[in-house]
Amino acid sequence: MLEVRELYKTFNAGTINEKRAMNGVSLTLNDGDFVTVIGGNGAGKSTLLNLVAGVFPADSGTISIDGQDVTRLPEHRRAKFIGRVFQDPMMGTAATMQIEENLALAARRGQGRTLRAGITKTEREEYRELLKILDLGLEDRLTSKVGLLSGGQRQALTLLMATLKKPKLLLLDEHTAALDPKTAAKVLDTTEKIVQRDKLTTLMITHNMRDAIAHGNRLIMMYEGRVVVDVSGEAKQKLTVEQLLELFSKASGSDEADDKLLLG
Repeated sequence: MLEVRELYKTFNAGTINEKRAMNGVSLTLNDGDFVTVIGGNGAGKSTLLNLVAGVFPADSGTISIDGQDVTRLPEHRRAKFIGRVFQDPMMGTAATMQIEENLALAARRGQGRTLRAGITKTEREEYRELLKILDLGLEDRLTSKVGLLSGGQRQALTLLMATLKKPKLLLLDEHTAALDPKTAAKVLDTTEKIVQRDKLTTLMITHNMRDAIAHGNRLIMMYEGRVVVDVSGEAKQKLTVEQLLELFSKASGSDEADDKLLLG
């Protein structure tokens, strides 16, 4: 479903601030893979997601989604393949619009606009059923303005909106990092339910090693723009945090793990 080949990206090339963010990354995700991505600050995690999403172009290499080469497609052209949830809960929703209006926008993504009534009775019932999976009581608040919701509620709604059209690829960029631990756990559980239910191919960045181990069928760790650890299947299920740190040290040739990674 996703194939990345020999991806390179350098920011501020030729200046004192030059930073090689991607250093020849190759990665293949099969249909339905749920891959957690972990690594220290500056390892290249968010750069990888931004390159896949088309936020900025790669210097070299190729990116294919479901067999289609999207390397040169602009971000808005790739959007029909991709659902994305960002770290900031405020980014995925329209605060001044109602919950049902936000869901209607997500449901009509890529469609032409008409002068018909905005939301039908049937659609309203569908949205009510969809919201029940979040277990946040939002199904009884369809006409509430999204700006009145908590950060966790908004992030859960954003996740629902990003997956409403069943994207070929779901990108989760530390989507629970800004939430308190209890809310983060709830959003992660909801993520797991939706991904498993719809068999969505997913890349999820996290700084929390336990979350990276607990969720998904595959884990990759990045270091200095490279994938240095790639564990899947039974080996991932049996993995411990200590073993993961040991794998990282061997693969990177470094005993230093990022403070934020260890704290997570």
